[in-house]
Amino acid sequence: MSLQQPSPPQTEQDAENAQNKAAFLMDLRARGIQDLNLLRALEIVPREIFVPHRFADLARRPIALPLRCGQTLPEPWLAARMIEALAPARDHRVLEIGTGSGYATALLARLSREVLSIERFQSLAIEAEARLARLGITNAGIVFGDGLAFLPRIGPFDRIIVQGLLIEIPENLVAVLGPGGVLVAARPDPKIASRQQITRIARNEAGGFDETPVCASRLQALLPGEAQAL
Repeated sequence: MSLQQPSPPQTEQDAENAQNKAAFLMDLRARGIQDLNLLRALEIVPREIFVPHRFADLARRPIALPLRCGQTLPEPWLAARMIEALAPARDHRVLEIGTGSGYATALLARLSREVLSIERFQSLAIEAEARLARLGITNAGIVFGDGLAFLPRIGPFDRIIVQGLLIEIPENLVAVLGPGGVLVAARPDPKIASRQQITRIARNEAGGFDETPVCASRLQALLPGEAQAL
């Protein structure tokens, strides 16, 4: 008869990490995140490896954190709210504009069949690709390029998520959004010009689009072109 080996004793660091993870998930639930598959992905994907090392101890806090190239990793609840509004499914092909650290890319990869993420800063794209490889994620690819100027031949996509503010929706994004597709991005608030809001844009049966506001946001405007220095 074989005896099961006892689990190693939990260290204080292990206990603290478990508490931080529990508080992280409780905060997301309290802010209205309800999708169980998404919550499971948020539990599994370690946000701490997607931030600069000096901010690792803040990774599970409900705050935005700075990245290289003047970019920002949004608050966890905002990333979750955008993905929940996107509603990716296991058979979906997803396009992400603005990889950043790759955190949302990793979450999307656990919820969909395939993810293509485009990042205009080459250094961010390289680092994000390394993080995904470290986690063993193989159904997500990262491309260095201008997410606002890609060719329609890479489509169609079931879902498109834009990690930034779009003043206007580019025609090439519309062109690669498949039937019944959904696009989620920050858009100017039509009621207050100085504000923005996350918006869900769904292609309807008539071929038009239905826009639904999701929540307030403060994302950076999406810039065209590839960054030359970074």
